[in-house]
Amino acid sequence: MNDAVTAALGVLGLLAQVALAVALLAALLRLAGVAGPWRSLRETLEGSELWLAFGVALVATGGSLFFSEVEHFVPCKLCWFQRIAMYPLLLLALPALVRDVRAARYFLPLPAVGLGVAVWHILVERGVIEETQSCEISAPGGCSVKWIEELGYITIPTLAATAFALCLVLLGLAAARRT
Repeated sequence: MNDAVTAALGVLGLLAQVALAVALLAALLRLAGVAGPWRSLRETLEGSELWLAFGVALVATGGSLFFSEVEHFVPCKLCWFQRIAMYPLLLLALPALVRDVRAARYFLPLPAVGLGVAVWHILVERGVIEETQSCEISAPGGCSVKWIEELGYITIPTLAATAFALCLVLLGLAAARRT
């Protein structure tokens, strides 16, 4: 059962990465003068950006709690910082209920900071950046432990980075929308 949940989270992470790639491609095409795909993306998502970002935050929060409370993976220092940036995004349900897209701009710093920490964590995990002493004592094995590795590359920090990036895109679209 637990392996199935981990695999499902990995697949959801992969699907989110595909969605991010589609958004990036549409943005690049727009910059190249082809506005159609970007316009279609905006029209498709219009009005649901806050709910989608809330859904991403809900799955990410549930996933982090699953890993720590069910799988008993001890969160490291960097994981805690990512949780600090992710958990408050659940409050997006409130402005989504009243369709207040103005709130998106106030939430934007959370996924931006969280993405930065998650990328740092990936670099520590991959050995690109040396782990600090505080990381080494924060959890068994420190911040460089790969508790999971789905599809050959999806680890917990990769899932977090994906969720933060998707929330950042969705909140950016909501913030850019004229009310």
